[in-house]
Amino acid sequence: MVVQTPQPRVTRGDDDALVRFDDMRALRQDFMRFMLPHRFAMEEVVTKLTILRDEFALMHDSNPIENIASRLKSPDSIAEKMQRKGSEPTFASIRETITDIAGVRVTCSFVSDVYQVFDLLTSQTDIKILDVRDYIQAPKPHGYRSLHTLIEVPVHLTDGPLPVTVEVQLRTIAMDFWASLEHKIHYKYRGAVPADLADRLRDAADTAHALDALMLDLHEEVKSLDEEGVATLPDDIRRGLNADDIEPSDALIAQLRRLADGDGRY
Repeated sequence: MVVQTPQPRVTRGDDDALVRFDDMRALRQDFMRFMLPHRFAMEEVVTKLTILRDEFALMHDSNPIENIASRLKSPDSIAEKMQRKGSEPTFASIRETITDIAGVRVTCSFVSDVYQVFDLLTSQTDIKILDVRDYIQAPKPHGYRSLHTLIEVPVHLTDGPLPVTVEVQLRTIAMDFWASLEHKIHYKYRGAVPADLADRLRDAADTAHALDALMLDLHEEVKSLDEEGVATLPDDIRRGLNADDIEPSDALIAQLRRLADGDGRY
């Protein structure tokens, strides 16, 4: 009796090339194994930031972290970046040339918070800084501002620790709002943004930066007031400063600015 060895199932694509289902399944499994440590590393960084955020919320008067978001690059996005960078189609080449497979974004209230969170995260002993790009101090030509860092995080697997790279972006709420709008505009125009719209987008970036600077000045001014100084403020301003989780009104901001300028009128 002759036993025939089962042959792998095949199908034909549009170009009549034979595609082996077993090969496709193996490639999918290899890709999932490749992505798994990146997901673990991303979740590790998110956990570290969440701990910092929760500690600030419970133990401190203010919290520098407004929001934490994360994402893994999709296969299509990885393939597009491989083509753009001229990477070899190997997992080793992908790991070496594409450093933002795992990404975490932190949104903060003030510019000072951005650097505070950066210091708190990167000072942890199991994190290694690979690269820092400060687009807040040196914005991109089109107006983009953010603090980018590549960090290496150990992922402890069954066969031992594996160092994995994660890109972390830290920015203020104003920077994040501008970046979101800029992304939508570039997506709509497929990168070919009209010159007048690009100019207005740069102006909006400058406006967002000026707003960040103004809000930071007000924040530092209020923080610098000691109890005696607060007691000397008018009742309406003092009540506003003592309220929980308020959004300062335009009138309150104007009064604080006049106070900082030495104008006694209210």
